[in-house]
Order: sequence, then C-alpha cells, then structure tokens
Amino acid sequence: MLMEYLPIIVFMIIAGGIALAMVGGSLIAAQQKPYAEKLSAYECGFEPFDDARRRFDVRFYLVAILFIIFDLEVAFLFPWAVSLADIGLFGFLSMLGFLGVLTVGFIYEWCKGALEWE
Repeated sequence: MLMEYLPIIVFMIIAGGIALAMVGGSLIAAQQKPYAEKLSAYECGFEPFDDARRRFDVRFYLVAILFIIFDLEVAFLFPWAVSLADIGLFGFLSMLGFLGVLTVGFIYEWCKGALEWE
C-alpha cells in the first residue's frame, strides 16, 4: 500500500533538493551586499516611515478591487467549463449573460478612467 506513494516521495525529495541547490547556489555565487533601501518594506508606493495618518491614494484600492472582481470571473469560469456538457444550452447562455455584465462593467470603468494611473 505504501509503495504506491513512493513516486510522490521521490518527486518531493528531488524537488526539495533542486530548491536547496538553487538557494545555496545563489548564496554562494551572488554578491550579498544589502543596503538600507533594498531591505526596507515597500508599502503602496510611498515611504513606509511616515505619519500614520497620511491619506492613501484611492487608486491602490481601486486597482485591488478591480483585480479581485476580474479574478473571480476566472474562478467562475473553471467549474462552468467542467460542467458545460451537463448544463447544456441554458448554462452556456447564462455564462454569456454573466460575461456580458462583467464586460459592460469593465467598459464603464475604462471610460470613467479607473484604469488610468496618472
């Protein structure tokens, strides 16, 4: 019974060895000269060590929300594609309606300039 898992264990050992070799090779071959700016945290496009009550630019939130919306669209497409043979024409037309609503929303956001950074 446990012999069935042997290829998985061998694969994990090989993958772990390759990962360790890459990290070790990087540490050996690369120059390790970190500086203060490289080690500082990057937070939303502005200096992290500033007044905590500083106003955030709404573009960061807008881009994040748009990413989540269109990322969820793709998440809904996978189960739909798998079950398309079972749900038939009604399921196909329902997904076309769903994609149509999202396309109209995307065009609206584009026309309003939500995707413009400057």
